[in-house]
Order: sequence, then structure tokens, then C-alpha cells
Amino acid sequence: MSSSSTKFSAVTGSARKIKDNAADWHNLMVKWDKLNTDGFQFATNIVNMRNSQKHHQPLEDFPSASASQTFPSAVQQQAAAAAELQEECSKLQAVVDQMVVIVTKMEHLTTIQRGVQDLEEFQFGPEGRTLPLCHSWRTKDFEESSQVLLAAFSQELKLKQVILQKLAHTTASDLHMVYLSCWLHQPFVPAQTRLALEALLLETGHRLL
Repeated sequence: MSSSSTKFSAVTGSARKIKDNAADWHNLMVKWDKLNTDGFQFATNIVNMRNSQKHHQPLEDFPSASASQTFPSAVQQQAAAAAELQEECSKLQAVVDQMVVIVTKMEHLTTIQRGVQDLEEFQFGPEGRTLPLCHSWRTKDFEESSQVLLAAFSQELKLKQVILQKLAHTTASDLHMVYLSCWLHQPFVPAQTRLALEALLLETGHRLL
């Protein structure tokens, strides 16, 4: 076992709570990334279906002589396409709903971290304890890190909710590409956010120094 692992194997109190919180942050972000991948696939399916519908000939464009023959088939095709589109929209809705749950759990982790800081300030004064709980961070640093992560994913969730509302109702191909790109690349969760998590994991012994 590494010295870092040994150091944190039997921590208790505030240090244990901080270490557990860090593990929970990692697990939630892993789940988020999986949902983001699934959601991108569903969003891509929606865009492809909308583009396909756009290129199908409307019912009113069929010549009247063949209307009696084409109308039933065309109606069935359109009904089937609408049902498939609704199914993909429901799948994307389910993904966003699960993301809401994740952000709610992130809010809970941030509240816990704030509680740890309040306890430390009560016990040791506004400046906190003189020795760090883990490697080098003050208790306040953990709370600030949680706030950074929560702010990023809260904003990203709002973007996902907008994309969910707009995607199936948009006919412009270029706007579809913007929505898909935003979903995939997550502009509110930049590389700095990932680095904040890695720093948290390093500080709490979940990553080796």
C-alpha cells in the first residue's frame, strides 16, 4: 500500500467526511459523463429523424390522381415517424431527468462540505486548524472546490434543458449542429473543471502524488 493510501486509510471526523465527499464527486461525474454520451446519441437520432422528415414529400404535394393510393401509406409512415421521434425525445428527457438528480446530489455534497467548514471554524476559529486535514489544503479550499464544481454542472444542466426543449422543434440544420456540438462538448464544464476534480482527488489521497 502506498504511503498516501496508508495515511488516509484510517482517517476519521472531518478528514473522513472530506475524503468520502471527494469519492462521491468522482462517482457523480463518471455517471454524468455516461449520461452525456447516451444523451448525445439520442439527440443525434432526433436530428437525423427531423432531417429525414424534412425531405419527405408532404401529403398535399401528391398528385390528386394517385392520392387514394398514396394517402393511407403516407399517413402510416408519418405516424410511425412521429412515434419514433417521440420515443427518442422521451429517452433524452430521461437523461436530463437523471442529470437533475446528479446536480441535486452535488448540491448536497456542497452543503455537507460547507457544514464541515462551519464546524472547523467553530472548533478552531475563523482561520481554521493550523495543520491541514489532508496534504496541504485548508478546509475552506475543499468548500471552494465544491462550489466551483457545482456551479459548472448547474450551468451545464441549464444548457441541456434548453437543448431538450428546442432540439425536436428546430428545422434549421445549422442550429441542429450547434445544439449537438454544445451537448457533446459541454462548454460549461471546461478542462479546468476536470482539473479541479483531479486536484481534489490528489489532495484526499484518491490519486497518487
